[in-house]
Amino acid sequence: MWIGKINMKLQKTTLILLGLAVTLGSFVYFSEVKNTNQPLAIQNERREIFDFQEADIKQLTIEIDGKTLEFERINRNNSSNWQMLKPENTPANDGVVVFLLNLLARGKSERSFNVSANNLNLYGLQPFNTVITILLNNRQKHQLVLGKSDFENKLIYALADPTDLVKEDVEIILISKNFQYAILERTLDDWKRSQEKKNTGS
Repeated sequence: MWIGKINMKLQKTTLILLGLAVTLGSFVYFSEVKNTNQPLAIQNERREIFDFQEADIKQLTIEIDGKTLEFERINRNNSSNWQMLKPENTPANDGVVVFLLNLLARGKSERSFNVSANNLNLYGLQPFNTVITILLNNRQKHQLVLGKSDFENKLIYALADPTDLVKEDVEIILISKNFQYAILERTLDDWKRSQEKKNTGS
């Protein structure tokens, strides 16, 4: 009989210890593990990507998968047009260039978060595959690096004016997919002025 009592006491003790272990495990998970997965404090405020106007842009360089497109603003007769310098020296399609300039000057970051520089590859941001370099009239330079689409396929991960990527935290911004349409889905011919427009001089 006394053996049965001991067994019952042992079962109760085991259940109590098991309950304590589950409680302690849950506490450790929520206070330690979950917090380590969230050094990415997500900022939801919308803010401008850059602080300049479209008219301030003098030159534009786009590097995509090792290929380079370069454009320069040419001022003629109180109007400005764009000239492609690389890979060909030819008048550019002003509408296509201006669409991108408008995004650069007026585009906003939808939200942002910080990650370790070692994790940039998870967002298509290491190595740099698509880099836009903007040269302003005052000789200031800015850069925008485009990465992958987010998991909802609504926004693009990007870096604005990346500098020290060796530091522990790097800010990633999420921007409109219009940047993808403006750059990644263009052919070389899209960037060049059509022959018809060249012949009319417009």
